Amino acid sequence: MTKGAEAPPRGRRLADIGPLAQLRAGRLGVRLPLLLVGLFLYGASMAMVLRGTLGQIPWDVLHVGVSRHVPLSFGTIVVGVSLLVLIPWIPLRQKPGLGTIGNALLIGPSADLVLAVLTPPEGLGWRLFLLVGGVVLNGMATGMYIGSQFGPGPRDGLMTGLARVTGRSLRIVRTGIEVTVVVVGWLLGGVVGVGTVLYAVAIGPLAQLFLPLFTVELRRPDGGTHNA
Repeated sequence: MTKGAEAPPRGRRLADIGPLAQLRAGRLGVRLPLLLVGLFLYGASMAMVLRGTLGQIPWDVLHVGVSRHVPLSFGTIVVGVSLLVLIPWIPLRQKPGLGTIGNALLIGPSADLVLAVLTPPEGLGWRLFLLVGGVVLNGMATGMYIGSQFGPGPRDGLMTGLARVTGRSLRIVRTGIEVTVVVVGWLLGGVVGVGTVLYAVAIGPLAQLFLPLFTVELRRPDGGTHNA
């Protein structure tokens, strides 16, 4: 779960179930579109912040830094990093889901698609609009894809797995991971700026706001719910 996000109110809590149970929990007609739209909007939000050119999302500092050294598109690098992040899931014994794989494979292409049609604005006002709008959209997209209850993305799963194994709080683990990727990305040529700070400060409250709105209640085979 994104830093600062709390579980939705009782009756709409996130279920801790494996991938097969996620698929058997019903309401696929609602959950699958919610997942796909959330992942597309997540990639679109990344593109908006990038085009704002006022500093990048922490993980995008790394993605852009890597792009300075390899002849690949931004979205392709996002996919590659996501797949690499899944490797530690094996010793951490994390449970992947359809959302995990979708997050790894779809966010990057959606970012590339929006980057192809969104031209960099010249005025500061438009750049601020893209930055703030991108951060808010990212929070909403986070609530949508996590609320669909198909499993966390690679980076969120790494965070929760390390927190469980080390006994540290999610806040400490998330901060440690993001500080590390920002430093490495900056050393590779990524851009740290006001957008990086804004995202770090705002994404937790935004995810906490949107997650309860989009969390879908799951059904158990006995007719009860996983969320109660």
